[in-house]
Amino acid sequence: MAKYTFRLPDIGEGIAEAEIVAWHVKIGDRVAEDGRLADLMTDKATVEMESPVSGTVLEVAGEVGDVIAIGSPLVVIETESEAAATADAFEVAVKPSPLQRRVLGEGDGTPILPESPRPPTPSPEGEGETVPHLAKALASPAVRQRARDLGIDLADVKPAADGRVRHADLDAFLSYGGAKGYAPAAPTRPDETIKVVGLRRRIAENMAAAKRHIPHFTYVEECDVTALEAMRAQLNEARGDRPKLTMLPLLIVAVCRALPKFPMLNARYDDEAGTVTRHGAVHMGMATMTQAGLMVPVIRGAQSRNLWQLAAEIARLSDAARNGTAKSEELSGSTFTLTSLGPLGGIASTPVINRPEVAIMAPNRIVERPAFVPDGMGGERIEKRKLMNLSLSCDHRVVDGYDAAAFVQEVKRLLEAPVLLLGD
Repeated sequence: MAKYTFRLPDIGEGIAEAEIVAWHVKIGDRVAEDGRLADLMTDKATVEMESPVSGTVLEVAGEVGDVIAIGSPLVVIETESEAAATADAFEVAVKPSPLQRRVLGEGDGTPILPESPRPPTPSPEGEGETVPHLAKALASPAVRQRARDLGIDLADVKPAADGRVRHADLDAFLSYGGAKGYAPAAPTRPDETIKVVGLRRRIAENMAAAKRHIPHFTYVEECDVTALEAMRAQLNEARGDRPKLTMLPLLIVAVCRALPKFPMLNARYDDEAGTVTRHGAVHMGMATMTQAGLMVPVIRGAQSRNLWQLAAEIARLSDAARNGTAKSEELSGSTFTLTSLGPLGGIASTPVINRPEVAIMAPNRIVERPAFVPDGMGGERIEKRKLMNLSLSCDHRVVDGYDAAAFVQEVKRLLEAPVLLLGD
C-alpha cells in the first residue's frame, strides 16, 4: 500500500487558484481510476477533476466553498501500488464540466445544497407522543402528520363509525371548525442554511461591487408597441425556416441605431485608471436566467447583424448559457446590456448595471390599456393599445440624466415607427 497525493493541476490561462464547488468523494470512499473527485471553479469556467489512480480516499483538501491554490494537495489516495506517488500538477488532465454543474447535480437537476434537517418521522401510535390527546385517537401516520401540520388536536375531530380518524374527517373538521382558527395560512417549513458558492457567489460579489462603486439612476418611459407587435406578427408569418422573432431582436436593432447619437452609453468605465472607453461596435449583453444563476452571454458586433441573424444568435447563446456549453469569450466583453423577464417583467424595474459598463436597459411587460390616439380628423379617440415601459439604469459618473432621457426617447421613436428598424 502507498499514499498517492493528487495536487490541483495547472488549469491554464494564468489561473492561480480555484474554488471547490462540489465533492464527489469523501474520506473512506473507494474511487476508480478516472473516477470523479471534485468540481472546481475558476473565474470563467468549472472543471471536473478525475482521479489518475484507483484506491481509497484518505484526505480531502477542504469543504465546498474553500479556495485552494494551484499545486496544492487536493486528495490523498491510498493505492495498492508499493511506491508512493504524487500527481504532477502540470501533466494531470482536467475535464471541462458543464457550467450548470456549478450548482446542479449530475443530470437530475437537483441542486447540490447542504442537507436540510428533515421533519421527524411520525412515531407509531402511542410511542413517544408528546402532543396532548393525540395518542388517544386512532389514525394513520399520514393523518397524524397532516394534523400536526395543521395544528389540529385529533381529540377534537369526530372520527368515522369505526373510531379511526381519516383524511375525510379532517376535511370535514376544517370545513365546519374554521372559526376555531385551525386552518393556518401555510404549513411551517424547516429553516435552511445554504452556503453561497460557485456562480452564485460570483453573482453576489459582482452585484455588490456594482452597487458599491456605481451611483445608479433609473429613467422609465412608456412606449406604444402596437404597430411593432403587428409588424413582428407579419414577419413571423413569412419567416419560413428562419427563427421566430421575439421582441428582443427588434429592441436590439433600435438600441444599436440609437447608440451612435449617445456614445457615452455604449462605454466601459475603468475605476482604477479613471478612464472611459467609448466603443464603436455594440457588443450586446443579454442577461439570461439559467438553473445555475444569472449569466450574460454577449452578441459580438450586434450593430452589423439583421433581425434574423440576431434572432438566431440570441437562440444559440441562450441555449449555450443554459446547457453549460458557452465559452469564456461568449460570457464577457459586453458594452451595453439588455435584461428582460418577459411576461414577468412588471411595469417598471431598476436593473443593476453590468460593471464595468455604464448602462443597462430592461423592457418591461407588454400590457393592453385604453389610450387616446389621433382619429384622422384633427381629434382623438380612445383605442386599445399595447404599451410597454422601458427602464434604463445609468452610471451617473459618466451619463447625465438628460442624455439618458434623450436616448430612451430615441429608442421609443424607433419602436413606435417600426418601419424605421427595417430601413438603412
